[in-house]
Amino acid sequence: MTNAYDEPEGIAPRGTVIVAAGRGETTAAYARFGKRIASDGYRVRVLPDVTADSGQSLAEAGKLLVDDGLPGPKVVVGSDTGALFALDLAAGRAPGLDALVLAGIPVPRRINLLGWEAEVEARTSCPNHQRVLSEGAAVRGALEKAPEAREKSDVSLPTLGLHGDADSISPLGEARAYYPGTLVAITGGKHDVLNDVSHRTVAATVVLFLERLRLGADLPAIAQEQR
Repeated sequence: MTNAYDEPEGIAPRGTVIVAAGRGETTAAYARFGKRIASDGYRVRVLPDVTADSGQSLAEAGKLLVDDGLPGPKVVVGSDTGALFALDLAAGRAPGLDALVLAGIPVPRRINLLGWEAEVEARTSCPNHQRVLSEGAAVRGALEKAPEAREKSDVSLPTLGLHGDADSISPLGEARAYYPGTLVAITGGKHDVLNDVSHRTVAATVVLFLERLRLGADLPAIAQEQR
């Protein structure tokens, strides 16, 4: 089931963000992120674990992307295997897709986590998000199933990558090769980089990318440091 977060009343919508959750994640894992992006005027739709039923997830994302009731530009934000899902949409030239935000792309290797506490610690250092996960926003043990190996994707769409430099699930040094476009490393960030302790900075980085996208696919600069 898709969760929806809309722009504040009286504000003209600035675009649509479709969030593709990763391994074992429910839509509840992205309530804070969805509300924050929506507060800046974007309509947000969250898809649960896109690996649970990839066919249904592709169909649902496809419907959202061509829904005339949702404003453009339309951007898919994918976390973990949700990022791989987003890359697959781009590779298939999904109609209506304007850009990607890829967070915590997983490397194709199996990891062994010693219980739920260790899994939560590997996901995030944010106490609030740890609580949300433990209250049912993620399936326990889901991260231990390794994603399939794949080649680096050749994507022509505007793309923003976000990855924690303290990600033990998918180490930055190994994951870097799978990111097309711009990659932003988050200092001290863990695997659930959209929901980690630096979630405010990450959300601001996403919003800046969305605002630049509204100006054109070549992402014109908005803020420029002067010396």
